Amino acid sequence: MIQARFPIVARDELAPGTVLLRLRAPALARAARAGQFVHVRCGDSHDPLLRRPISLHRVGVAGADRGGLQPDEVALLLQVVGRGSAWLAQRRLGDELDVLGPLGRGFRPEPKAGHLLLVGGGLGVAPLVMLADEAVRAGLAVTLAMGTRTAAGVFPARLLPEEVEYAVATEDGSLGQKGLVTDLLPALLPWSDQVFACGPWPMLRALRRLLQLTPAKRAQVSLEERMGCGVGVCYGCVVETRHGRRRVCHDGPVFNLDDVVL
Repeated sequence: MIQARFPIVARDELAPGTVLLRLRAPALARAARAGQFVHVRCGDSHDPLLRRPISLHRVGVAGADRGGLQPDEVALLLQVVGRGSAWLAQRRLGDELDVLGPLGRGFRPEPKAGHLLLVGGGLGVAPLVMLADEAVRAGLAVTLAMGTRTAAGVFPARLLPEEVEYAVATEDGSLGQKGLVTDLLPALLPWSDQVFACGPWPMLRALRRLLQLTPAKRAQVSLEERMGCGVGVCYGCVVETRHGRRRVCHDGPVFNLDDVVL
């Protein structure tokens, strides 16, 4: 685990209120794995007091140009939802962010899984892109299914590895199939060996119902919860599982879907 200040080297507003930040953070880039997160201070004082958890969206890898990142860079994808994220979204080139990480348990593809299905609801796509990068480098086949309310919220296809098959659903039908991302899954699940998902709780519940029809399919989900310390001390991000109460920051954020009480 690293705590340091890292400079912003690129900033891109993908949609109103959705910002992609690239940090020069060599030590963090070397240590990070898909599904982990960082805890970022959001202010120049103690207001807001608490750091904000941000999924690791992407890291630069030597010889692999993913999203334009250099090998010593880390990308964070964030959406403005409150004071902390609004402060982050207003940062500019050269500003430094106080970052703690990488934290938590990431995604764990099974050794025999050759075909991965990634399911993202809204900003839940953020950690899945890094998983797609890792899977493509390992020679695995990847399909990413994403759902948002409108076309404005869809993650740009140009930023994905060209090897990834991309399926989109929008609730208003402005791009891709009209409906929810889970409406795409009956056609995609038979192809997949393992499923990975991140998104709102209703999406995860719908995914579980679909997987109950094909019990051989295993899924891992990244949970989104408010956090205090981010390192498992304060118990502020506890969720119920079949094995008792677990801390999202320490025992997750990635859990087996079958274990989570939804």
